[in-house]
Amino acid sequence: MVILQFIKNRQIYDKAIIDKVPEANQFLWLSTANIKNMYVEKYTRFVPFLEIISDLIKDNVNVRLIHAQEPGPNFKEEFDKYPALINGLERMLCKRIHFKTVIIDGEFIYLGSANLTGAGMGAKNKDRRNFENGIITTKKAIIDQVIDQFDKIWMGKKCENCDRKEYCSEYKDIYLEN
Repeated sequence: MVILQFIKNRQIYDKAIIDKVPEANQFLWLSTANIKNMYVEKYTRFVPFLEIISDLIKDNVNVRLIHAQEPGPNFKEEFDKYPALINGLERMLCKRIHFKTVIIDGEFIYLGSANLTGAGMGAKNKDRRNFENGIITTKKAIIDQVIDQFDKIWMGKKCENCDRKEYCSEYKDIYLEN
């Protein structure tokens, strides 16, 4: 059965993050403009989302993250508590990233407005979270297009003609030399 469903607010957290991310078997690709230290449910307690990602890496799931902004000190401090992330998380900083996606095993995606933050994903109190929306789908034609966009950016195919290289960690040294 193919799923194509509009979701909003807390549904993003429930249907894309809690229900699906831990089920990744092969790969999890994430993109976001902003990432913060978000806490999520794991069994009967709340843990940093980074712990969920670390668990996946330990289970040999390939995890890639593209984000636009460097996370703050709380995120970095929490990140350092999970050695699997240091060696296993593939991460790219791209100042032009603004699309928000969760891609799981090429079979499920969330595509929408929510950043990987508690307020964005709906993990915060209902009175403190953002108003967000998006879709989840298992429709292959849509998933393939989202994967293609993510992969082209990941592989640097959009970098050559980018006018933002002076702000890019991938090109900063090259840009400053010229």
